[in-house]
Amino acid sequence: MKIGFIGLGIMGKPMAKNLVKAGYSLMVNNLTPEPVAELVACGAEAATQKEIGQSCDIVMTMVPNSPQVKEIMLGEEGVGEQMKPGSIFIDMSSINPVASKEIAAELGKRGIEMLDAPVSGGEPKAIDGTLSFMVGGKQEIFDQCKPILEKMGASVTRCGDVGAGNTTKLANQIIVACNIQALAEALTLTQKAGVEPQLVFDAIKGGLAGSTVMNAKAPMMIAGNDKPGFKIDLHIKDLNNALDCAHTVGAPVPMTAEVMEILQWMHTHEGGQKDHSAIAQYYEYLTGIQIGR
Repeated sequence: MKIGFIGLGIMGKPMAKNLVKAGYSLMVNNLTPEPVAELVACGAEAATQKEIGQSCDIVMTMVPNSPQVKEIMLGEEGVGEQMKPGSIFIDMSSINPVASKEIAAELGKRGIEMLDAPVSGGEPKAIDGTLSFMVGGKQEIFDQCKPILEKMGASVTRCGDVGAGNTTKLANQIIVACNIQALAEALTLTQKAGVEPQLVFDAIKGGLAGSTVMNAKAPMMIAGNDKPGFKIDLHIKDLNNALDCAHTVGAPVPMTAEVMEILQWMHTHEGGQKDHSAIAQYYEYLTGIQIGR
């Protein structure tokens, strides 16, 4: 079996490396050459998108948003035109579920199966292969591809038909964003009240308020570390998709809209490439204090 992997960014590069480590024959492609060279050094093969479509049984994408996935798969001389009937496309990008369904429908006309399989966990879990996959698609295609996804993730769950994976991811991103905002507010309150944020974190992380988000992001806020594991601009993209989907189906999402405004403020104040935990800097701007410092 030969696998094609398109998109070697913060998440895609370590994910692809884990497939190579697992022994899969991998062809890789990226807009910039440096990650490709790094994967080739690990044992992968550099290829054009056309070559990937012609040669691979499974094609995977890990790119920013719906337009990029559509261009790669459905564009003029796109990968989808090169793939053989019976081959499988797995999109691990986080995009609008409506777009996932549109892409699957077009590929289906050519006899190509699709899974939408966005991930959660950020760069650290991409590196150590413990991502969570939320998958949409036919049960038999999911069963066939699950062992491959398990080389990159500790949790691989089918959530329904195509589009269900990205719907689940939108729910995930709403919860993560609102958690980070609440954490930033809480640590700002403690510091303004004269209580050390690190001690607050130590005291509550094992209780009901504790979460994976808190464990990952509180230390970053306290240290002033905004190196991106997941960029604010990417979370803006996800919440835009969440708001669009919510408006389409008539779901109320007022908390999502509020945290989106804070992320947009960060974007316009040169924070778009920072980690989403840098939401704390919005509160630092309002209060004049720095959490933990």
